[in-house]
Amino acid sequence: MRVLELARETGFLSQADVERFVTPPPPNIVFLLPSGGNPYLRLLGDRLRRRVSAKNAGEPALRCFFIEGFNAKALAAALRQNAGWADGIAFFAIEHPLVRDAAIEISELGKRLVTIVSDLGSHSPVDYIGLDNHTVGRTAGFLMGRFLNRRAGSVALVAGSRQYRAHCEREAGIMSIMDEMFPDLHVMAMREGHDDPGENYRHALNLLEQKPDLVGIYNVGGASGGICRALRECNRADIVTIGHGLTTDTRKALLDGTLDAVFDLAADEVIARAIAALVAPETATSLPKFDIFFRENLP
Repeated sequence: MRVLELARETGFLSQADVERFVTPPPPNIVFLLPSGGNPYLRLLGDRLRRRVSAKNAGEPALRCFFIEGFNAKALAAALRQNAGWADGIAFFAIEHPLVRDAAIEISELGKRLVTIVSDLGSHSPVDYIGLDNHTVGRTAGFLMGRFLNRRAGSVALVAGSRQYRAHCEREAGIMSIMDEMFPDLHVMAMREGHDDPGENYRHALNLLEQKPDLVGIYNVGGASGGICRALRECNRADIVTIGHGLTTDTRKALLDGTLDAVFDLAADEVIARAIAALVAPETATSLPKFDIFFRENLP
């Protein structure tokens, strides 16, 4: 520091030059998201690219990569691969020993990690930015039961994957409140659609054909558009349907009455909170508010 002061006093360096030397550079941050057909994840990627293009001096350097979805080995490899450049990594977690081991290894190197939307679990050293998914599942179940207004029948659950802790917690939440408050509604075993519109479409068609007592569908994951397509084709607007992520397809489905409610965690808020948790973890809060949209309160 004394050398820099002498350089400034002799005119060799300006005050701005000195400040550049003593001010640490902004951190490098990587976001790792699953690839595939989930419109909400594509929205997250689009918003990240927008932030990259609008970056100002002094702000973190951001990169975003899409990793093969539902592949724990690929995610663990991507975490290690990006740990060299990145000071912090935000990633959509798969709950798997390979991913947890990679996260522990990288954390021990002094790198900051946060999971977004879906967590690694209570034994992980990684902070979480996302919803209280058990509460979300209970809230979805409460809405489902009230919308059905004492109708009896079966309620189907469609998930991306049980490898996503968020989806399992939502399943547990809706099952717990159905047992407590709506015993005439039978929650069926959860089907995995891998957040793919085509798979979700086929699951919905199968349910409509094989379950004559079907009264509700809760898509705990993404890509509700496939389910809504099947409901439209079969003219089944009577089925109460709840989904996640306000995107172009779910907005359309709310407006035409195919979807009854959508839980949404604003993409920009997820990104901002993840960056804050990586840059200044002591000031970050992990559980953002969520919105529930109906056709009457769309932004």
